[in-house]
Amino acid sequence: MTDGMRIVALKFQLNGKPVEVECEAEETLAEVLRNHLNLNGTKVSCEVQVCGACTVLVDGLPVSSCTYLAYEARGKNVTTIEGLEKPDGTLHPLQQAFIDDFAFQCGFCTPGMIMSAKALLDENPQPTRAEIIHHMDGNICRCTGYVPIVAAVQRAAGVMAKESKK
Repeated sequence: MTDGMRIVALKFQLNGKPVEVECEAEETLAEVLRNHLNLNGTKVSCEVQVCGACTVLVDGLPVSSCTYLAYEARGKNVTTIEGLEKPDGTLHPLQQAFIDDFAFQCGFCTPGMIMSAKALLDENPQPTRAEIIHHMDGNICRCTGYVPIVAAVQRAAGVMAKESKK
């Protein structure tokens, strides 16, 4: 106990590597990622699970890390935007597609958008435009409009399909 707060020890996989961290029992996954593990790619905006900026994958599923208690990640696999880049520095096809299609301006929503899109493409490698729009409905962008974002997801799906045939 410290200052009346209960401290918990967590062990989970983060971007493919085992992690151990101590945090307050009430801390969210976003707070632990940003404040304890120095992974600032995960953004926090609304803090009420509305905007999608904080989206990370937990066991392959998108979650709003601003409301997901870090304690719930124990024993699970957590993937953040930082975990998509290949060890040689090559960007994930989604990251590259967002650059190629100019699917961001300020970039604040981009990590959450990419993580949501990754969950979609992992589940459905060749989604239709309508399926992409429906799936991305929980992610809000205030800058670019959604046309380049949908185009980037479509581009990445094509690249990933070609890569899987190799």
